[in-house]
Amino acid sequence: MRRRLDRTALGTTTAVAATAALALALAACGSGGGTDHADGGGTGRGTAPTVRLPHLDGQKVQVTAVWTGPERENFGKVLDEFEKRTGATVDFVPSGDDMAGFVGSKIAGGGPPDVAMLPQVGVLHEFARKGWLKPLGADAKAQLTRNYAKGWQDLGAHRGTPYGVYFKASNKSLVWYNARAFDNAGVKEPTTWREFLTTARTLADSGVEPVSVGGADGWTLTDWFENVYLSQAGPQKYDQLARHKLKWTDPSVTRALTTLGGLFGHKDLLAGGNSGALQTDFPTSVTRTFSGGGAPKAAMVSSADFAAATISQTKARIGTDAKVFPFPAVGAKSPVVTGGDVAVALKDTKASQALLTFLASTDAARIWARAGGFLSPNKALDQAAYANDVLRTIAKALIAAGDDFRFDMSDQAPASFGGKPGQGEWKDLQDFLKNPKDVAGVQSRLEKDAARSFGH
Repeated sequence: MRRRLDRTALGTTTAVAATAALALALAACGSGGGTDHADGGGTGRGTAPTVRLPHLDGQKVQVTAVWTGPERENFGKVLDEFEKRTGATVDFVPSGDDMAGFVGSKIAGGGPPDVAMLPQVGVLHEFARKGWLKPLGADAKAQLTRNYAKGWQDLGAHRGTPYGVYFKASNKSLVWYNARAFDNAGVKEPTTWREFLTTARTLADSGVEPVSVGGADGWTLTDWFENVYLSQAGPQKYDQLARHKLKWTDPSVTRALTTLGGLFGHKDLLAGGNSGALQTDFPTSVTRTFSGGGAPKAAMVSSADFAAATISQTKARIGTDAKVFPFPAVGAKSPVVTGGDVAVALKDTKASQALLTFLASTDAARIWARAGGFLSPNKALDQAAYANDVLRTIAKALIAAGDDFRFDMSDQAPASFGGKPGQGEWKDLQDFLKNPKDVAGVQSRLEKDAARSFGH
């Protein structure tokens, strides 16, 4: 799911892939936390705050985000600390998946939220062009410069002006699996796409539905495609397709969809078959993989690190019952696709700027890191704050990457193509999941929708 990025956000994936693969391989063994003293912790455990915030007694701040369930609950802990330290009152309003539509309607009605957590960088650029965003204040910029690599700073900017803080990041090139299902089938973590399909077939033969796909949420399908495409076509074509400098009818897209069809085209490899996958939302795709005790309903689910928050709602223990491996290499290397939620101000008030300053600090990141299901691009955060060794090692891989990463493709696109339920790429890939044999037809619709959204 995103739009045009500077070179820092569009570097090669080699270093990230190598680091992530090593870190994830070590996850089962555990790792000690870092000792970076730049992070004082700062939230009620005897540690001093690392950022000063103004007194905002009586002021109200309305915040909107797509988060629901455990993610909303954990973000609420961050907002509670902000209230405690400033005296402000924060009102959280869920946006639903269509953030662009939600905020647009609020602005049209004259009552936009103060702060929005945008899940697509393409939406940030769209809002900035329309004049809806307020630049970061001096304090927020100071925190951003101190705590973030240049690549993440650039992602929150439009035409050189910093507007956003990437509070929450994600590694979208992971596959979570039920350890018992793997043990019962006698299979190991696959490293290539061919091995992945063979593993899925062996799991099916053992009596467990191999792969859980949350096709009811179209964004999960864009993640499947992007991982296959990046690994197979390479970073240069990935960048071109992300900016629509390459048409969706290109042979490289044909090849990627055909490869993905090697999974989607075999209903016995999908939990619930194709029709079941299309009716399964993201949280259910995760919980069905780790519920059921000795008889799991599915063995694997391709999902970002934030699946940990949903796994924590089951009885499965992360690192023991629920394990993770890098998305298998389709081409020469395993892909590494990142995503994230960027905090932006829609009103230039003292309270909204204070919240952005807080979200750019290690204090705020530490709160959600302790709660779990969270990954921060904040390089100053002590990695010992993370809830478990699995998340700690994934976080190390992200920070070690520095500026060398690829951002989620659909998030780079205009929202009308890469970020809206029931239309554009989400709908086209759902059609593909329904009928994986219609590669040419899906490509034609993808190109038509992309051309319309990009203005070609």
